[in-house]
Amino acid sequence: MKKNSIQIITTYVKAFVCTVVIVASLQSCDSYGSEWPEEASIADQTPPTAGFTAKVNTANNLTVDFTNISVSATDYVWDFGDGGSSTDKDASHDFPDFGKYTVTLIATDKLGVSNTVTQEIEVTKPTEVFKPVILNAGFESGTESWENADLGGKIQVTTSPVVAGSQAAKFPSDGSRIGYQTITVEKNKIYTLSFYYTIKTSPTGSVTVAVLGGAVNSKADLASATIATATVSDQNDANTYIKESLTFNSGENASISIYISNQLAEARVDDISIASN
Repeated sequence: MKKNSIQIITTYVKAFVCTVVIVASLQSCDSYGSEWPEEASIADQTPPTAGFTAKVNTANNLTVDFTNISVSATDYVWDFGDGGSSTDKDASHDFPDFGKYTVTLIATDKLGVSNTVTQEIEVTKPTEVFKPVILNAGFESGTESWENADLGGKIQVTTSPVVAGSQAAKFPSDGSRIGYQTITVEKNKIYTLSFYYTIKTSPTGSVTVAVLGGAVNSKADLASATIATATVSDQNDANTYIKESLTFNSGENASISIYISNQLAEARVDDISIASN
């Protein structure tokens, strides 16, 4: 057999093998049976890189939302370190308790190449924010929370006008009754005390709300204990409440007292609140 004939036969054999390869693997090859990568494949140039970020969901501090930042990957397997897993791209997981967990993400591309990343996630209890509490702030349940016999008489209550609820504090025109309450605060913190007031239109009068450092049980100590004070005197409408605010720094005081008094005209006070700045 001539040499040229042998080459032709060999070529046909290789072409047949190439055809079999195409049918079996759906891959292309040249006329000599050599396999080629899928069209546009860049697997060798861009293997997958796994990556993610984690953020605690404040609606439920045991829930963590994971954002997948993997590159050149199409399939994902999450292991949350507590027996839980997921195949979602971005995952959200409820952990059973506060603590540290080792979270693993495996990112894989369509060629089966994988990359793994592991992070330690700490699920912590939310920091509790201290909030001062004013008892009976709307004067709905009597006046016991607002009494101090050493500083003045018991305040009265009125059912009209009010800001909210069914009652408000009432201070007769002779100025003999006061409101007083000691509450716990944080030291060196800025607070804003807010209240609503109204004063009868005649005679000319006013309402004073003072913040005192700590507890005070003597009228003689009122001036020296005063941290901040607001005196208001709008008498345009006896039935319309006006909101007033008083901002102060608690300084070295772990408690403050709210002291309310009036002068010359009947006044009402309602809906007192305090908030940190």
